[in-house]
Amino acid sequence: MKQKIDIEKLLKERGFKLTKQRIEVFNEILRKRGHFEIEDIVHFLRKKNLKASRATVYRTLNILKEIGLLKEVIKFGNKTYYEVGTKDHHDHLICLNCGKFIEFHNDEIEKIQERICNEFNFKPVYHRLEIYGICEDCLNREDDSKSGDKIPG
Repeated sequence: MKQKIDIEKLLKERGFKLTKQRIEVFNEILRKRGHFEIEDIVHFLRKKNLKASRATVYRTLNILKEIGLLKEVIKFGNKTYYEVGTKDHHDHLICLNCGKFIEFHNDEIEKIQERICNEFNFKPVYHRLEIYGICEDCLNREDDSKSGDKIPG
């Protein structure tokens, strides 16, 4: 509950209007764990018969991004996925088969990016790395289905 009070205070200090709908959207977004996309929020609001338009959800997402409580982390297909919180920087592996996201951090990759920026006298503001492929679970399922076609002999 303390987090909600702090968020409302932060929003008021920045001049954002606090409507009942916006507070409902804030609360639902801030309850999220892991990755989510806007349709998850819209679906929840409709399920609870809460009256908030898709535009209100988008505006609320943008406000949370602006104040640093929400990050846009992945663009996949026609969807944008978000993550709540101020977790340390990390990147993502994305399975093209099942859609699973795997978070990882690699100091070596970070150092290479920093070196490249220095080489080009470029001041980075943010970055995200997304590697698309097939996850271990899906690869194992493919192997199992291939081996299942063989006649033991």
